[in-house]
Amino acid sequence: MMTRSLTIDFYHDVVCVWCFNISSRMRRLVSECDLDIRHRTFVLQDSEQAMAERWGTPDQARETILGHWAACRRASDHPEDINIDGMRQAGFDYPHGMVAALACKAAELISGHTGHWDMFDRLQHAHITEARNIADRDVVAGFAASIGYDRAAFVTLLDDPETARRVEADRQHARRFQVYSIPTLIVRETGTRLVNGPVEDLRAQLSFALRLAEQREGAV
Repeated sequence: MMTRSLTIDFYHDVVCVWCFNISSRMRRLVSECDLDIRHRTFVLQDSEQAMAERWGTPDQARETILGHWAACRRASDHPEDINIDGMRQAGFDYPHGMVAALACKAAELISGHTGHWDMFDRLQHAHITEARNIADRDVVAGFAASIGYDRAAFVTLLDDPETARRVEADRQHARRFQVYSIPTLIVRETGTRLVNGPVEDLRAQLSFALRLAEQREGAV
């Protein structure tokens, strides 16, 4: 058991399947350790235009990204939840992550970082397991309502410039700390960056970060 708290900045995008793997692992570790997870949106592509610039046509985007899904499923603790066939057959283009990021920030404005994480996980499940279109505001608002938010109030927050400003603030925060890929998890007390892997590996990394933090604290 940890004898002090560690604060971790967790940079993620709802459309990132590697983030899906590590989120469930960090949930388990939070239940064991004294961790304060601070959630940071990191939108890989923020529009249909950005998707086209990065991946080409919608069909090219889908097939390339689903190749990443296959690699991620092989490394997953819950491979049955990574629904490659469902997303391949979905009747919409592979979604960008901006609407989902706004939803996570809206949840954070209402319920703090716990709300952000709950919304993030719900939208990841919708995207990766249920093959739903999380770039559709109505779809996202429906999921917000399903976990207890007032739908109309939530939609208002989705459109609020302050919500978008907070997404941009996370982008600036990532630049300041030289975050270029996700998932990235940084232990504030030490600057340690956790390497995604099995729970046992993450637990060992956290134990090392804790010892380092305690040594630094003792040296002050």
